[in-house]
Amino acid sequence: MRMMKPYFSVLKLRLLHGMQYRSAALAGVATQFFWGFMYIMIFEAFYDQALHNPPMSLKELITYLWLQQSFLAFIMLWFRDNELFDLITTGNIAYELCRPCGIYGYWYAKLLAQRLASALLRCFPILLVAFLLPQPYRMTLPPDALTFLYFCAALILGLLLLTAISMFIYISVFVTLSPTGSLLVFGVFGEFFAGLVIPLPLMPPWLQEMTYLLPFRLTADFPFRVYSGHIPHNEALAGIVFQLLWLAALVLLGRLALTKALTKVVVQGG
Repeated sequence: MRMMKPYFSVLKLRLLHGMQYRSAALAGVATQFFWGFMYIMIFEAFYDQALHNPPMSLKELITYLWLQQSFLAFIMLWFRDNELFDLITTGNIAYELCRPCGIYGYWYAKLLAQRLASALLRCFPILLVAFLLPQPYRMTLPPDALTFLYFCAALILGLLLLTAISMFIYISVFVTLSPTGSLLVFGVFGEFFAGLVIPLPLMPPWLQEMTYLLPFRLTADFPFRVYSGHIPHNEALAGIVFQLLWLAALVLLGRLALTKALTKVVVQGG
């Protein structure tokens, strides 16, 4: 536990630092309401013209979309830390190597705190208004208390999992030296397979099978469908176990990849 104390300290300090940007958060809330209404109207038109009953009801989908906007900082891979990119591309990574704690844990705690701070500032205003909207735009409550508990567990694990995935973006920059390229590749690929463009139940069966083999859906599609009750309790529990397994695997692989990348770092100067 003592070994983890520096990382908890970093998490706490970065979280307090991120909570200071309230004006930027309010601007983000307005933007996310715009996108939320736009997505709802697009899918509403799609549902009106559907020849068969979609595998996900419109009420479930609207709740799914509001959760996306409320917890955007938890689920978007393009959410970035430019300071870390600068450290890698300018050679100032040397200062990080002098820290008395592991770089992977330090960066992980820092990225996690940034996402938490952004989400905490934005999610409550969005959720409050979404619950007060008229039909059909209103967000609904989960079916029961157990469903809500499963959702909370899945959302937290999804955040930890996404942070582990996002670490690979920074690790890849050691090789590519192109933050923009890494963000585009990971962002576009991850966003699609997380169900942020098309919810997983609306994808064709062959694409769903491919998506189930990847961890991205466990960061967004899975917790949001657990909340709406679209995923039953037994499947929710199995999904949480998969989240834990993926998290352990990605953290281990991330540590190994970062260690290997650091062995090839060349720092110029005295």
